[in-house]
Amino acid sequence: MNSEKSQLLRWVLVETSHPGNVGSAARALKTMGFGDLRLINPKIKGVAQEPEAIALASGAADILESSQETDSLASAVEGCSLVLGLTSRDREFGPPALDWPTARDMIGEVIQGNGKVALLFGPERTGLDNEHLALCTHRVWLDANPAYPSLNLAQALMVCAYTLREALKADSEGKNAGLLVNREEMADFADPAAIAAMLEHWREGLEAIGYLDPSHPKKLMPRLQALFARTRLHKEEIDLLRGIAKQMLQKK
Repeated sequence: MNSEKSQLLRWVLVETSHPGNVGSAARALKTMGFGDLRLINPKIKGVAQEPEAIALASGAADILESSQETDSLASAVEGCSLVLGLTSRDREFGPPALDWPTARDMIGEVIQGNGKVALLFGPERTGLDNEHLALCTHRVWLDANPAYPSLNLAQALMVCAYTLREALKADSEGKNAGLLVNREEMADFADPAAIAAMLEHWREGLEAIGYLDPSHPKKLMPRLQALFARTRLHKEEIDLLRGIAKQMLQKK
Protein backbone atom coordinates (compact mmCIF):
# COMPACT_ATOMS: atom_id res chain seq x y z
CA MET A 1 0.00 0.00 0.00
CA ASN A 2 1.27 3.47 -0.89
CA SER A 3 2.32 5.20 2.36
CA GLU A 4 1.49 8.63 0.91
CA LYS A 5 -2.08 7.48 0.25
CA SER A 6 -2.41 6.08 3.78
CA GLN A 7 -1.55 9.52 5.19
CA LEU A 8 -4.67 10.93 3.56
CA LEU A 9 -6.71 9.00 6.15
CA ARG A 10 -7.39 10.45 9.60
CA TRP A 11 -8.50 8.08 12.36
CA VAL A 12 -10.48 10.12 14.88
CA LEU A 13 -11.38 8.82 18.35
CA VAL A 14 -14.04 11.02 19.97
CA GLU A 15 -14.27 11.33 23.77
CA THR A 16 -12.57 8.00 24.43
CA SER A 17 -12.76 6.83 28.04
CA HIS A 18 -10.21 4.04 28.34
CA PRO A 19 -6.47 4.53 27.72
CA GLY A 20 -6.22 0.86 26.72
CA ASN A 21 -8.48 1.47 23.74
CA VAL A 22 -6.23 4.31 22.58
CA GLY A 23 -3.18 2.08 22.82
CA SER A 24 -4.93 -0.82 21.05
CA ALA A 25 -6.07 1.55 18.31
CA ALA A 26 -2.49 2.77 17.80
CA ARG A 27 -1.31 -0.85 17.54
CA ALA A 28 -4.01 -1.68 14.97
CA LEU A 29 -3.14 1.37 12.86
CA LYS A 30 0.59 0.65 12.80
CA THR A 31 -0.01 -3.02 11.97
CA MET A 32 -2.14 -2.04 8.97
CA GLY A 33 0.17 0.72 7.76
CA PHE A 34 -1.76 3.79 8.95
CA GLY A 35 -0.68 6.42 11.42
CA ASP A 36 -2.70 9.65 11.61
CA LEU A 37 -4.46 9.26 14.97
CA ARG A 38 -6.56 12.15 16.30
CA LEU A 39 -7.88 12.17 19.89
CA ILE A 40 -10.85 14.47 20.46
CA ASN A 41 -11.62 15.53 24.02
CA PRO A 42 -10.63 12.22 25.67
CA LYS A 43 -11.94 11.65 29.18
CA ILE A 44 -8.35 11.61 30.44
CA LYS A 45 -6.24 14.50 29.21
CA GLY A 46 -2.91 13.40 27.79
CA VAL A 47 -4.35 9.91 27.38
CA ALA A 48 -1.66 8.87 24.88
CA GLN A 49 0.93 9.16 27.68
CA GLU A 50 -1.00 6.92 30.08
CA PRO A 51 0.89 3.71 31.05
CA GLU A 52 -2.03 1.50 29.98
CA ALA A 53 -2.15 3.13 26.55
CA ILE A 54 1.60 2.66 26.07
CA ALA A 55 1.45 -0.96 27.25
CA LEU A 56 -1.38 -1.94 24.89
CA ALA A 57 0.20 -0.08 21.98
CA SER A 58 2.82 -2.87 22.17
CA GLY A 59 5.51 -1.35 19.97
CA ALA A 60 3.35 1.33 18.38
CA ALA A 61 4.45 4.04 20.81
CA ASP A 62 5.46 6.21 17.85
CA ILE A 63 1.80 6.36 16.76
CA LEU A 64 0.83 7.50 20.25
CA GLU A 65 3.61 10.08 20.33
CA SER A 66 2.58 11.57 16.99
CA SER A 67 -1.15 11.55 17.79
CA GLN A 68 -2.89 14.90 18.02
CA GLU A 69 -5.15 15.66 20.98
CA THR A 70 -7.64 18.52 20.80
CA ASP A 71 -11.05 19.56 22.11
CA SER A 72 -12.25 20.53 18.64
CA LEU A 73 -13.78 17.89 16.39
CA ALA A 74 -14.25 20.53 13.69
CA SER A 75 -10.50 21.09 13.49
CA ALA A 76 -9.89 17.34 13.14
CA VAL A 77 -12.11 17.04 10.06
CA GLU A 78 -11.15 20.36 8.48
CA GLY A 79 -10.07 19.91 4.88
CA CYS A 80 -11.62 16.43 4.59
CA SER A 81 -14.03 16.01 1.68
CA LEU A 82 -15.32 12.71 3.13
CA VAL A 83 -16.05 12.29 6.86
CA LEU A 84 -17.51 8.97 7.96
CA GLY A 85 -19.08 8.43 11.39
CA LEU A 86 -19.07 4.78 12.47
CA THR A 87 -22.29 3.99 14.33
CA SER A 88 -24.68 1.05 14.57
CA ARG A 89 -27.60 3.23 15.69
CA ASP A 90 -30.22 4.41 13.22
CA ARG A 91 -31.10 8.12 13.34
CA GLU A 92 -34.17 10.09 12.32
CA PHE A 93 -31.97 12.89 10.99
CA GLY A 94 -28.35 13.28 10.17
CA PRO A 95 -26.15 12.42 7.22
CA PRO A 96 -26.97 9.62 4.74
CA ALA A 97 -26.26 6.06 5.88
CA LEU A 98 -23.88 3.67 4.10
CA ASP A 99 -22.83 0.09 4.69
CA TRP A 100 -19.11 -0.43 5.15
CA PRO A 101 -18.34 -1.97 1.72
CA THR A 102 -19.92 1.05 0.00
CA ALA A 103 -18.09 3.45 2.31
CA ARG A 104 -14.82 1.63 1.72
CA ASP A 105 -15.20 2.06 -2.05
CA MET A 106 -15.91 5.77 -1.57
CA ILE A 107 -12.77 6.12 0.55
CA GLY A 108 -10.77 4.51 -2.23
CA GLU A 109 -12.23 6.93 -4.78
CA VAL A 110 -11.45 9.99 -2.68
CA ILE A 111 -7.92 8.89 -1.86
CA GLN A 112 -7.17 8.10 -5.51
CA GLY A 113 -8.10 11.73 -6.16
CA ASN A 114 -5.72 12.81 -3.35
CA GLY A 115 -8.64 13.92 -1.20
CA LYS A 116 -8.55 13.63 2.59
CA VAL A 117 -10.82 11.30 4.56
CA ALA A 118 -11.67 11.15 8.27
CA LEU A 119 -13.16 8.14 10.07
CA LEU A 120 -14.85 8.95 13.39
CA PHE A 121 -15.29 6.48 16.25
CA GLY A 122 -17.40 7.58 19.21
CA PRO A 123 -17.27 7.08 22.98
CA GLU A 124 -17.23 3.47 24.10
CA ARG A 125 -20.49 3.58 26.07
CA THR A 126 -22.69 5.86 23.96
CA GLY A 127 -21.14 6.03 20.50
CA LEU A 128 -21.32 9.12 18.31
CA ASP A 129 -24.12 11.54 19.17
CA ASN A 130 -26.03 13.84 16.81
CA GLU A 131 -23.63 16.73 17.43
CA HIS A 132 -20.71 14.57 16.30
CA LEU A 133 -22.62 13.29 13.27
CA ALA A 134 -23.41 16.88 12.27
CA LEU A 135 -19.78 17.10 11.15
CA CYS A 136 -19.97 13.91 9.07
CA THR A 137 -20.81 13.57 5.40
CA HIS A 138 -22.12 10.03 6.01
CA ARG A 139 -22.80 7.63 8.85
CA VAL A 140 -21.55 4.09 8.39
CA TRP A 141 -22.51 0.77 9.89
CA LEU A 142 -20.58 -2.50 9.96
CA ASP A 143 -22.51 -5.62 9.03
CA ALA A 144 -22.62 -7.53 12.31
CA ASN A 145 -24.96 -9.85 14.17
CA PRO A 146 -28.22 -7.83 14.36
CA ALA A 147 -28.97 -9.38 17.73
CA TYR A 148 -25.62 -8.15 19.08
CA PRO A 149 -23.97 -5.55 16.81
CA SER A 150 -21.68 -4.13 19.50
CA LEU A 151 -17.94 -4.06 18.80
CA ASN A 152 -15.16 -2.93 21.09
CA LEU A 153 -13.74 0.39 19.87
CA ALA A 154 -10.34 -1.03 18.93
CA GLN A 155 -11.99 -4.05 17.27
CA ALA A 156 -14.14 -1.81 15.07
CA LEU A 157 -11.13 0.27 14.13
CA MET A 158 -9.14 -2.86 13.28
CA VAL A 159 -11.91 -4.23 11.03
CA CYS A 160 -11.94 -0.95 9.11
CA ALA A 161 -8.14 -0.67 8.95
CA TYR A 162 -7.67 -4.23 7.69
CA THR A 163 -10.32 -4.08 4.98
CA LEU A 164 -9.16 -0.62 3.90
CA ARG A 165 -5.58 -1.87 3.61
CA GLU A 166 -6.80 -4.66 1.32
CA ALA A 167 -8.88 -2.27 -0.79
CA LEU A 168 -6.14 0.37 -1.11
CA LYS A 169 -3.61 -2.29 -2.00
CA ALA A 170 -5.91 -3.50 -4.80
CA ASP A 171 -6.33 0.09 -5.99
CA SER A 172 -2.56 0.64 -6.11
CA GLU A 173 -2.18 -2.52 -8.20
CA GLY A 174 -4.81 -1.32 -10.67
CA LYS A 175 -7.37 -3.98 -9.73
CA ASN A 176 -10.08 -1.39 -9.08
CA ALA A 177 -9.50 0.70 -12.18
CA GLY A 178 -13.14 1.73 -12.40
CA LEU A 179 -13.04 3.74 -9.20
CA LEU A 180 -11.16 6.82 -10.45
CA VAL A 181 -12.84 10.17 -9.80
CA ASN A 182 -12.36 13.72 -10.98
CA ARG A 183 -9.72 15.24 -8.68
CA GLU A 184 -10.84 18.81 -9.27
CA GLU A 185 -14.41 17.90 -8.30
CA MET A 186 -13.23 16.30 -5.03
CA ALA A 187 -11.13 19.35 -4.21
CA ASP A 188 -14.19 21.60 -4.58
CA PHE A 189 -16.34 19.80 -2.00
CA ALA A 190 -16.88 21.83 1.18
CA ASP A 191 -15.69 20.16 4.35
CA PRO A 192 -18.24 19.46 7.12
CA ALA A 193 -16.83 22.16 9.38
CA ALA A 194 -17.60 24.79 6.73
CA ILE A 195 -21.11 23.38 6.30
CA ALA A 196 -21.70 23.49 10.07
CA ALA A 197 -20.59 27.14 10.18
CA MET A 198 -22.91 27.94 7.26
CA LEU A 199 -25.84 26.26 9.07
CA GLU A 200 -25.18 28.35 12.17
CA HIS A 201 -25.20 31.46 9.94
CA TRP A 202 -28.55 30.31 8.50
CA ARG A 203 -29.97 29.71 11.98
CA GLU A 204 -29.16 33.30 12.89
CA GLY A 205 -30.65 34.56 9.63
CA LEU A 206 -33.86 32.55 9.94
CA GLU A 207 -34.33 33.88 13.46
CA ALA A 208 -33.74 37.42 12.19
CA ILE A 209 -36.56 37.21 9.62
CA GLY A 210 -38.91 35.47 12.08
CA TYR A 211 -39.03 32.14 10.25
CA LEU A 212 -37.37 30.26 13.13
CA ASP A 213 -38.65 30.72 16.67
CA PRO A 214 -35.68 29.97 18.96
CA SER A 215 -38.04 29.07 21.82
CA HIS A 216 -39.85 26.53 19.61
CA PRO A 217 -37.34 25.49 16.94
CA LYS A 218 -39.04 22.13 16.30
CA LYS A 219 -36.92 20.14 13.83
CA LEU A 220 -36.16 22.82 11.26
CA MET A 221 -32.38 22.91 11.66
CA PRO A 222 -31.90 19.10 11.79
CA ARG A 223 -33.98 18.85 8.61
CA LEU A 224 -31.86 21.50 6.88
CA GLN A 225 -28.72 19.75 8.07
CA ALA A 226 -29.95 16.44 6.61
CA LEU A 227 -30.87 18.19 3.35
CA PHE A 228 -27.44 19.76 2.91
CA ALA A 229 -25.71 16.51 3.90
CA ARG A 230 -27.42 14.73 1.00
CA THR A 231 -26.38 17.34 -1.57
CA ARG A 232 -22.55 17.30 -1.02
CA LEU A 233 -22.16 21.06 -1.20
CA HIS A 234 -19.26 22.67 -3.04
CA LYS A 235 -17.20 25.53 -1.61
CA GLU A 236 -18.75 28.13 -3.92
CA GLU A 237 -22.23 26.98 -2.87
CA ILE A 238 -21.29 27.57 0.78
CA ASP A 239 -20.34 31.13 -0.15
CA LEU A 240 -23.70 31.56 -1.94
CA LEU A 241 -25.70 30.25 1.03
CA ARG A 242 -23.78 32.41 3.48
CA GLY A 243 -24.50 35.41 1.27
CA ILE A 244 -28.23 34.67 1.60
CA ALA A 245 -27.87 34.37 5.38
CA LYS A 246 -26.06 37.72 5.47
CA GLN A 247 -28.98 39.34 3.65
CA MET A 248 -31.45 37.79 6.09
CA LEU A 249 -29.49 39.24 9.01
CA GLN A 250 -29.60 42.70 7.46
CA LYS A 251 -33.39 42.52 7.68
CA LYS A 252 -33.16 42.29 11.47
